[in-house]
Amino acid sequence: MKLLSFISLAFAACTMLAANTNAVEAPRSKTKSTAKAAKPAAAQATKEDDEPEPDVALHKNFEYKCELGNSLTMYTNPEDADHVAMRWKKRLYRLTKVDTTTGAVRFENRKSGFVWIGIPAKGLLLDSRKGQQLANECKTEAASLAEVNSSDTGAAPVK
Repeated sequence: MKLLSFISLAFAACTMLAANTNAVEAPRSKTKSTAKAAKPAAAQATKEDDEPEPDVALHKNFEYKCELGNSLTMYTNPEDADHVAMRWKKRLYRLTKVDTTTGAVRFENRKSGFVWIGIPAKGLLLDSRKGQQLANECKTEAASLAEVNSSDTGAAPVK
């Protein structure tokens, strides 16, 4: 009798263990299929967010050296004071001027999240999506973009 009770108990335990294993595996398979479905959507969103690189031929450029070994290049176009092109990490981005009350020069690219803030002494590149600084203490040996934009020399940013 004790043997029969022990066998029944062992059988019940195995059945419960098998049921729990199937319950645990089911969410994993859903997660895998969800992850697989998310990858094409993410790739598609990246393709949609891509914008053509601006043409910087015949534009004036400003080479900035920043702390921590970072560097970037800003390109201006005398015919368009509302835009600049920025080369950051081997890619060109078009930034649009945003008016400020402080006198600082501010350019943004909402798709990439880049924000460039320039004052005559230095520049700062921010990632507004991540809420972090990408480059700080950016300085150039030539006149800075902030100095060019604050004066009426006719020099202005790119298309």
